[in-house]
Amino acid sequence: MLACAGGAQAAQEFLPPEQAFKASVSVPDAKTVEVSFAIARGYYMYREQFAFTATPETVRLGTPVYPPGIVKYDETFAKDLETYHDQVAIRVPVETPGQPFTLTIRSQGCADKGICYPPMDTSYAIQDGKATLLAEPAISGTTEPPGAAPTASVAGEDETSRIASALASRNLLTIAALFFGLGLLLTFTPCVLPMVPILSSIVVGEHVSRARALWVSLAYVAGMAVVYTAIGVAAGLLGEGLSATLQKPWVIGLFAALMVALALSMFGLYELQLPARWQAALTAASQRQSGGQLLGAAGMGALSALIVGPCVTAPLAGVLAYIAQTGDAIIGGSALFAMALGMGVPLVLVGVGAGNLLPRAGRWMENTKRFFGFLLLAVAIWMVALVAPAWVGMIAWAAWLLLGATFLGAFDALGEGAGGIHRLGKGLGIIAAVCGVLLLLGLASGGRDPLQPLAHIGVSRAGTPVPHGVVFERVRTVAELEARVAAASREGRSVMLDFYADWCISCKEMERFTFVDPRVQQALSNVVLLQADVTKNNADDKALLKRFELFGPPGILFFGKDGKELPVRVIGFQSADKFVESLTRAGLMPGA
Repeated sequence: MLACAGGAQAAQEFLPPEQAFKASVSVPDAKTVEVSFAIARGYYMYREQFAFTATPETVRLGTPVYPPGIVKYDETFAKDLETYHDQVAIRVPVETPGQPFTLTIRSQGCADKGICYPPMDTSYAIQDGKATLLAEPAISGTTEPPGAAPTASVAGEDETSRIASALASRNLLTIAALFFGLGLLLTFTPCVLPMVPILSSIVVGEHVSRARALWVSLAYVAGMAVVYTAIGVAAGLLGEGLSATLQKPWVIGLFAALMVALALSMFGLYELQLPARWQAALTAASQRQSGGQLLGAAGMGALSALIVGPCVTAPLAGVLAYIAQTGDAIIGGSALFAMALGMGVPLVLVGVGAGNLLPRAGRWMENTKRFFGFLLLAVAIWMVALVAPAWVGMIAWAAWLLLGATFLGAFDALGEGAGGIHRLGKGLGIIAAVCGVLLLLGLASGGRDPLQPLAHIGVSRAGTPVPHGVVFERVRTVAELEARVAAASREGRSVMLDFYADWCISCKEMERFTFVDPRVQQALSNVVLLQADVTKNNADDKALLKRFELFGPPGILFFGKDGKELPVRVIGFQSADKFVESLTRAGLMPGA
């Protein structure tokens, strides 16, 4: 459903849809049908929302001929849309004349005061040069009676429209509150979770008190927030491509190497420290103002922001689009800074907890440092697995599990006086070792999924292969995409376009958790599934992203049977349930 900016008005203030948009049809000749709308004052209609279908299917319609309209900037969708006021007449060619048929007209209009009507379907019988109304206009997909009050479609129905509405309001307090809350929700996503072991290892490594842990954690979050905001503003002003630049293999390799270096220091292989002269100067400075470690924590926070910065979520995408189109770095930057602070609140709690609850010295402290060392190694493997071949990730995870099993004593004999902790550790080590071996066996037999290493050789109880996700057809250029959408339109089929990259975490989540859902697969069974792989970020990739004003994956767009993009977009990961709602809004779910 197309949404208009503005608050909902009382239903009685608006005309019923059949009065606001009065349709009429004439047949000038056997090869042409003319569809006209008389539009009430204070109302308008969208050109891209018109659609014409004929039944039976043996009757084929040509490309409608539209008069020029008035271009209106739609704040909700952040793009120019062609609209009609007062009246509009559209000529629809009939490519197979000579037989009677039913013409169904889909249209949608809005009121200037701030609501949009749902799409309406109107049907006419075309026979012997005459057009006869078969039914009063009806809201498509609803059972509302003719003449019912319009359903107000207000910006704010979903996350995307709430974000757009908040930014358009330019109310800093509202924007800060909304994005701070969104930041809290984003904390426990794969984009932000890698920060937890990084901050914890910094705090644990300093043997700090609760107060000191608080200051170190705040410094870390401040560094993260400043750089995260700077990345977002730069991406908005410079355009698409920055996220892909930060995710180039050599950049990720540098970050992963840093995580490995930190991890090895946690294992006690060496001490990461500056040259003696610099260390003496920083020590003297820290004795005066305790700033040395705080600057180091802020620096690590800044590096962490470079890791999570490229993760495109709905809030981030909304802000980037706002900055790109308005050039308003103040509003956009404030939103990003508030969101980064929201993401940082749980991190501060983790940091304070690590500084207060964990032991300060002794064997327990060494074991704690090793634990965080393993977490840092996991972060490094996770980063490399985003851009490396799948087999590399499986080997790395297998080695990580087997190394962890060794440290847990899986291969050591228990002494006669071994306590419960030692026995528990050995049991966990054996489980880790078994998982590592399964990964290696899966790799050797052709598996490439670390979470399901043997799934490729499994069968269901019915004897059929284990189901996988949907299969996409790749498009490389804008021209390829437009040609494929046009072909689908001629076939009377809808299109889903998925923007994907090998380094896109949410893209892989969609593949693993969403596209395998039976409801999703059923809804997409007759939909043309296209995918734009923008991993390389070459000229064609940039052109595809720019064509739809996207800053990076994940992004899923839908095109109707008329070849026009539908006003439903999926930005960031959506669970199967949430994605089913998006498919319903796009009219792709059975019965939608």
